[in-house]
Amino acid sequence: MRRLAHALLLGLLGAGIVHIVVLLLIPAFAERDAWSRLEAAADLYTITPLAAETGGAPVAKSVDPMFRAAACRFDLDDGMAQIKAPGSVPFWSVSIYDRNGNNVYSFNDSDADKGVLDTVVLTPAQMIAVRKDLPEDLVDSVFVETEARQGIAVIRVFVPDDSWRPSVERFLAQASCALQSP
Repeated sequence: MRRLAHALLLGLLGAGIVHIVVLLLIPAFAERDAWSRLEAAADLYTITPLAAETGGAPVAKSVDPMFRAAACRFDLDDGMAQIKAPGSVPFWSVSIYDRNGNNVYSFNDSDADKGVLDTVVLTPAQMIAVRKDLPEDLVDSVFVETEARQGIAVIRVFVPDDSWRPSVERFLAQASCALQSP
């Protein structure tokens, strides 16, 4: 009986220590979300590569080595965000995430007009304003309407082999994330 009480006391003490350590570590891990890491790497509306090859530590690890990725943060309180990239690559996709990392919308080159990356992220109110008088330069754009005020756009591009690497790097280097007024 004495051994059982001793084991229970040690177990409770160990569990208490583990819980205290976890509670003390939560703030350190909470500041390492995607928004915070991108915020430390670049300003709003700036395309940021998500790989270490650009020099320095990666903002995020790529899950698939055959894909290159870049991201930009936007704030729809400032206006609409337009993400564009010229050129042709084997495959690209764009995912829009809210500030908390929840996927709002995803699409790829087969959903875009002529496979050209040109998307506009906007709020429902901004969409109403744009529909009243659609600017000529937005006619072929894919519109992503979201309630999220702040978010991240992630561009992923497929690299089937090394011969495509220069085209993919050029595609990402020429990509833009710009503030547009409705």
